[in-house]
Amino acid sequence: MPADHARLNSAVLLRRGLRTVNGLLAHESVLLAALLGVTIPLGCATVIWAGSFPASLLVLPVLLGGVFLSFDQLRWIVAVTGVFLLAAGFAGDMTGEYVGATIAVLIAAAVSLALARSRARLGVTGTTGESMLVDLRDRLTAHGKLPSLPPGWEVEMVHRSAGRSQFSGDFFVAARSSEGFILEVALVDVSGKGHGAGTRALLLSGAFGGLLGSLPPAEFLPAANAYLLRQGWSEGFATAVHAVVDLTSGRFEIRSAGHPPAIHYQAGSGRWTSIDASGSLLGVFEKEHYEPVVGLLRPNDALMLYTDGLVEAPRRDLSDGIDKLQGEAERLVTRGFRNGAHRLIDAVASSENDDRALLLLWRT
Repeated sequence: MPADHARLNSAVLLRRGLRTVNGLLAHESVLLAALLGVTIPLGCATVIWAGSFPASLLVLPVLLGGVFLSFDQLRWIVAVTGVFLLAAGFAGDMTGEYVGATIAVLIAAAVSLALARSRARLGVTGTTGESMLVDLRDRLTAHGKLPSLPPGWEVEMVHRSAGRSQFSGDFFVAARSSEGFILEVALVDVSGKGHGAGTRALLLSGAFGGLLGSLPPAEFLPAANAYLLRQGWSEGFATAVHAVVDLTSGRFEIRSAGHPPAIHYQAGSGRWTSIDASGSLLGVFEKEHYEPVVGLLRPNDALMLYTDGLVEAPRRDLSDGIDKLQGEAERLVTRGFRNGAHRLIDAVASSENDDRALLLLWRT
C-alpha cells in the first residue's frame, strides 16, 4: 500500500508540474519573442565571429521552439536561424565544423517542425500532450480499482503491459451492488498491444465500467458487444470474461466472449478445474445471449481470471499454457492465496512481448 500511495502522489505532482509549465507558456507570442531574443544574439555572434563562435548553439532555440511553440510560430525561429547560418557561410566560415553544425541544426529543425505539426493535428500545445497522456493512464488505472469486499473474501489483481509500457490492451472493471451482496468483475483483452491497444482500451474501459452493474448480468456482454460493433474499428475485436459472484452464498456465474477459460479451485477435492464457458468475440458478430456456467465458491475455494498473454507462447498450444498455469497454482494451496497473483504471473508469464493480467478471488 505505501508503494501505491507513493506512485499516486508522484502522478499528482507530475500533473501539477505540467499544468504549471503549461500556464507559464500559455502565451506563445511572449515565448516566441523570448526565443527570438536568444536566436538573434546567437546568430549575430555566429556571423561576426565566423569560424570561432560555435554555430551549433543555434540548435538550442530550435529545440525549445519545437517543444513549446505551434507550427506557425516555430517557422519564424527556423527561418531566422537559417538566415544567420547562410550569412555565416558567406562570411567565410565554410569549415568542416560549420558544415557539421549546419547539418545538426537542419536535423533539429526538421524534427521540431514534425513534432509541432503532430501537436497541431491533436489540437494541443506545449506539454499539454504529455499531461493528457498522464491523465488518460491514471483514468485507465482508476477504472480497474477493486471494490472493498466483506469479511471472508479477498481479491488480488496483477497487470503487466507489453514492453513495460504504461498503456495496455488488457483492462479490468468491477462493480459491487448497492446492497453489497453481488460482485461483478469483467476482464477484457483488446486486440493488439501497447499504445495502439491502450487507446482503444481506455475508451472501452469507460463504457464497460458504465454498463457493469447498471444492467442485469445477462445483458452486460451483449451490450458490450453492441457498443463495440458500433465503433466500426478495423482492428476492434476484444475478448472478455464476466464473473458474477454472490458474496453471501458463494454462487457464481461465468460468461465468456472468446476468452480463455476461468479456473476454479475446489478445496474439497484439492483440484483446479477449468470453467469452459463459451461465446463469440466482442465486436465481430451480433449476439444477444451469452450462456453462463454456474458454480459455487465454498470456504477456501478460489476463482482465477486471466488474459491469453499469460498462457500463450510461440510454438506452444494454448491448452499447454493453461496446464502450466494450473500446475503453478497448485503451489498456492500450501502457501496460501495471498500474494498468489503476483507469484503466478511471475512464474508463468516470463515473456514481456504481450499484455498480461490475472485476477484471483478467494473465500477464506
